[in-house]
Amino acid sequence: MSTSVTARKLHPQHKLLLIDLFASLFCVLFGAVYECFSHGVYSYGMLYAFVFPLVLGVLPLLLIAVLRVPYPNRFVRSMLHAGIATLTVGSLVSGALEIYGTTNPLTLVYWILGGLLVALGAAGYIVTAFAERRNKSDSPKEAHTY
Repeated sequence: MSTSVTARKLHPQHKLLLIDLFASLFCVLFGAVYECFSHGVYSYGMLYAFVFPLVLGVLPLLLIAVLRVPYPNRFVRSMLHAGIATLTVGSLVSGALEIYGTTNPLTLVYWILGGLLVALGAAGYIVTAFAERRNKSDSPKEAHTY
């Protein structure tokens, strides 16, 4: 006799929500530890790096769940989360350089690419949502014959 145990799989939306929450928590903890060893010097880039995964990742996913709008496709999710990761890493790198007492013009690349990826993901979501609505409204109605 055997028993089969089925593991409950998380919905992709819940999985992304948890990933973004853990990313935010990691950034808070990383920033706090880094600030402890920075000899009283702090950086806003390091302090607020958690905001990107929280505001750009968790908040939209919660709004999608509450408003019951369509869940983004894989391309859109990939672009959004690549942008979120780029902005978060850029913020951490900029913050570390500020704490160290220097700057680097190459950190601007993080902000530009991160912003472009987030904008591309948002535009892709809007386009797919409108296309989905159009397909629903253009579908032929059933003809009633009496």
